[in-house]
Amino acid sequence: MRLGFAFNPTIPATLDLRERAHAWCDEMGVERWDAAAGDGEALVAGLPGTDVLVVLGGDGTLLRAAHAVAVAEADVPILGVNLGKVGFLSKAEAHDLERVLGRVRDGDFELEDRMVLEARILPAGREEGARSFVALNDAAIVRAREARVVRLEVTIDGSHVATYIADGVIVATPTGSTGYSFSAGGPILDPTSRNLVVTSVAAYLSAIRSVVVGPRHTVRVQVLAAFDILVSIDGHEDVMLNVGDVVEVRARQRPVRFVEPRGAPAFWDLLREKAQLLPS
Repeated sequence: MRLGFAFNPTIPATLDLRERAHAWCDEMGVERWDAAAGDGEALVAGLPGTDVLVVLGGDGTLLRAAHAVAVAEADVPILGVNLGKVGFLSKAEAHDLERVLGRVRDGDFELEDRMVLEARILPAGREEGARSFVALNDAAIVRAREARVVRLEVTIDGSHVATYIADGVIVATPTGSTGYSFSAGGPILDPTSRNLVVTSVAAYLSAIRSVVVGPRHTVRVQVLAAFDILVSIDGHEDVMLNVGDVVEVRARQRPVRFVEPRGAPAFWDLLREKAQLLPS
């Protein structure tokens, strides 16, 4: 077996956890490599021949690692070991590291597919100069530094849905439905479903606040008016937009797979425990 470890080098507790992981691999005769989660090139280079990529850190660290897996279109499943405050994406806690790694070594786990989205930025709505990005959580088209609302038109497969005067619009995956989209009033989806959630942020006098879109459809957001606006990919890659620009979002065919060790908490139990959103 060959394991990769992605970690956040700025957190001392993560470095300690990495040393524990190294010691376990050396003791068990498991081949290993590691790279900082923010070093996409190093992660992509290490993925070939890797059985599982173990991510040591919080949700932000896991999102960076998942981005590398998605960009590389590598069929390498991800296991999150939580060191953050929330850890919705993680299936294990730091204190349980060695036991969980043992279950991975023994094949005592299941794989869970998570949908990934692709966001294409079309300058002035044209294909020329288009740029593509992938996200596990969301693409958020939102106002930037200026505290002024923006005007955005949302269409689905060419059908007009709404024109929002708002702080922005979020297009989220089911995995991302518990994040920014939920805080803006969107629904929580089962993370293994294949849908896009389109949610407006602080929309003025809008009857349509959030809609759920099937995976075969394309969501198109055009900037009609704005003083300062950007698209944020998973909250860690921001691209400035201009009036007339279009962001097209669709589901990718290839998912990212998560490792779920035997005994890991179910999503709805995790949701209740972490966020206290559901009655016990």
